[in-house]
Amino acid sequence: MGDMIVRIMGEGQVRLAESHLTELNKLDDVLLQELEKGDGPGFRRTLEALLAKVRELGEPLPDDSLEPSELILPSQDATLEEVRDLLRDDGLIPG
Repeated sequence: MGDMIVRIMGEGQVRLAESHLTELNKLDDVLLQELEKGDGPGFRRTLEALLAKVRELGEPLPDDSLEPSELILPSQDATLEEVRDLLRDDGLIPG
């Protein structure tokens, strides 16, 4: 497994080992359930936890780096509607 470039909208990019995707997918699955239920407070907590985990596990790229992003995540203050627009069938994170 290699690395992937993840962009957090409004923040920048991090290099993340693909081996972390399973862990992140667990949070993504919870986020998807909360979106479907319209659970605003739960959605906010889970989105913040997902982004915090990406920041913790990823290695920030320099601000002037323009690597193509394989994955784009919403900003921490994104609304339910904005995140719905970013979703694929399997959530924000593929797999």
